[in-house]
Amino acid sequence: MASAKKKTKSGIQLQPLGDRVVVQRESSEATTSGGIVLPDSAKDKPARGVIISVGDGVLLEDGSRSQLQVKVGERVIFSSYAGETFEVGDEELLLMREDDILAVIDE
Repeated sequence: MASAKKKTKSGIQLQPLGDRVVVQRESSEATTSGGIVLPDSAKDKPARGVIISVGDGVLLEDGSRSQLQVKVGERVIFSSYAGETFEVGDEELLLMREDDILAVIDE
């Protein structure tokens, strides 16, 4: 099975290993419904994002790889403390295990 990946905004392709996925977190609201602008330090980071790359799956005892349930381009909800945050260029990405994903958002 070939893994799937797409380029980040900076043009870099990321290939996670095993059952890991790379997620681009959705941006959060900058103002409240009353019109108050919130600084970055006061905003909760959303636990939603879009998958931009997936790994090959976990290596099984028989030498084959398990297939991941998520695909590139899907919007997902994940645990708020999931994954490792890192930056590529000016965008913030998350590297997490597939187990940290709680649901796929179907629109």
